[in-house]
Order: sequence, then C-alpha cells, then structure tokens
Amino acid sequence: MSERLGPIPPSEMTAEQRAAAQAVIDGPRGALYGPFVPLLHSPELMACTQRLGEYLRYRSAIGTRLTELAILVTARHWDQQVEWAIHAPIAAEAGVPQQVIDAIAVRVAPTGLAPDEQAVYDFCRELHSTKQVSDATWAAAALQFGDKGVTDLMGINGYYALLAMVMNGARSPAPPSTAAPLPD
Repeated sequence: MSERLGPIPPSEMTAEQRAAAQAVIDGPRGALYGPFVPLLHSPELMACTQRLGEYLRYRSAIGTRLTELAILVTARHWDQQVEWAIHAPIAAEAGVPQQVIDAIAVRVAPTGLAPDEQAVYDFCRELHSTKQVSDATWAAAALQFGDKGVTDLMGINGYYALLAMVMNGARSPAPPSTAAPLPD
C-alpha cells in the first residue's frame, strides 16, 4: 500500500504550509515527522493540532511517563505503527517497564503496574473499548490525578486517536525505530 499524503517538497509548499511547518520545527519536536507530514496538507488543521499535542505530550498534568503509557495504549488500540515506533522507545526512556510495553504490544494486560500506571491503563483501555468509563475506573483515575489530570488523560486519548486516524487513513509509513513493529 502506498502512502497517500506524503511529504511536500519545500519548493512546492504554500506560504501557509511553510509557516505551519516552521512552527513545528521551531517547537519542542524539532522536526516535521510522523502525523505532521500528512497534516501539512491542511496547514491550519496542522497548526491547531500541533498546539494541542504540544501541551498534551510535553506539559500534561499526568507527566511524561504516564502520558507515554496512554499513547501506547492508544497506538495499540488503533494498530498505529508510526506512533508505536516513535513512542515505545520514549516510553521506555521515561520509565515505563519494557515488560509493560511488550504486553501492550501483544494485547495482553500488563501485570505489576504501579497504582498510577494501573489507573492510566484501565482508563485508556476502557475508554477505547467501551467508549465510556465506569464509575470505578473514573474514581481510581481521579484519586491518582484529580480532575485536571483525568481531563488531560481524556485529551491524550482523543488526540492520539486523531493522529492514528490521520496516519492510518494517509497510510503513513513507520520510521526506523528501536521498537519492534506492532504484531498483527
């Protein structure tokens, strides 16, 4: 299957696309990659999306380790190879145990999670699989993170589901990664 919305050569970018691309390059990501390649075809959407993602990825109320865990659960739910290739190594560096990453990759509930990790895992899995969150799961997450943290956790799930849909629809190829690709 071929990529549908591949890179736009700089010489072919509109002024709006150049500005949107430069904003991503100048931000904490430092480069235009992953979902921003297909999103650049709609520069205003890309600009709005990257601002939301910058907050959720780098400044969410639940911190980097737990944000990365939520991203992995979302990537696995959507079978999203690009997000997995990018975020599995980041999650490991942020302190998510490799056995947890490996279990999520093969759709097995990880064991031995810390209470905050368990709250994130349960919340994300339930939200994706049932499209809602039970009172017990909500209460466990709220106990760990408060209202702001739970709100950010929902935002992380929604944001990375959006990116997964964009890249799955655009057939974005996964970059080289130290992480093994998600199995079928």
